[in-house]
Amino acid sequence: MTGALWNHETAVLDDELRLHYVIAGSGSRVVLLLHGYPQTWWSWHKVIPLLTGAEFRVIAPDYRGAGASTKPASGYDKLTLAGDLHTLVREHLGITDPVTIVGHDIGLMVGFAFASRFPADVAELVLVDAPLPGTAAFDEARAEPNLWHFAFHASRDFPEMLTAGREEAYIRAFITTRLLNAGAISPDDIDRYAAAYALPGAMRAGFELYREFANDGAANRAFLAAHGKLTTPVLAVAGDRGGSHWRMQRMAEEVATTVTYAAAPGSGHWVPEEAPQFLADAVIHFVAENRHL
Repeated sequence: MTGALWNHETAVLDDELRLHYVIAGSGSRVVLLLHGYPQTWWSWHKVIPLLTGAEFRVIAPDYRGAGASTKPASGYDKLTLAGDLHTLVREHLGITDPVTIVGHDIGLMVGFAFASRFPADVAELVLVDAPLPGTAAFDEARAEPNLWHFAFHASRDFPEMLTAGREEAYIRAFITTRLLNAGAISPDDIDRYAAAYALPGAMRAGFELYREFANDGAANRAFLAAHGKLTTPVLAVAGDRGGSHWRMQRMAEEVATTVTYAAAPGSGHWVPEEAPQFLADAVIHFVAENRHL
């Protein structure tokens, strides 16, 4: 089935970095889908056929450190990850028109970094259910008990020590405790994520994403101070039963001048898998409205 929907490719960016990505569809409108932690490109497997069916060309990478991509020792600040993906899109794939970026969780942070670093190359930015470092919303969220993992993952060495050999148990608990719709992420899906993060260096790479939050926040504040808010149209999406739904619009308005908000009904944090039809429809409608199609 997957072979009929998408192709798996690898981009060699330099001697240390190879990015695995999935590409599907042949439309002129390009969507870059950025996953979160502890997931891979597979988090979009329900959304991809909905977007390609609407004549979008979809690129869903495993960013640096995740999935089948290589796991360098450094480079997990979100501006560097954004640079990797810009090279993938512009130089490796040769895409010259501005793209739509949809980022969930950590992917939201990478998507914002991409839009701030390469604003001319982003037509629309969709931010899905996560706080953005450098905002008041992030500072509020970080103090909440349900986001305990921000501090744990950012600790040096302890998370690697405590999860070694227990990747499957940790990832299963991490996902299911934040999952509203029990069937939305299946045991097989979790097995995929656990297998990916059991690879050498994968858990460390995932934790490095969190260890860079302070630097990411400083970079975002510096961008806003120097350039003002993003002028790229932004769609902020949250699950209406998740912990971020009440802050997503306000957070987006901290960093962007033009913000649309949509709440996915009956969804928790894992919106791409809990509410794929809602998310795909929201992206399709947002792009159509922005481009007056």
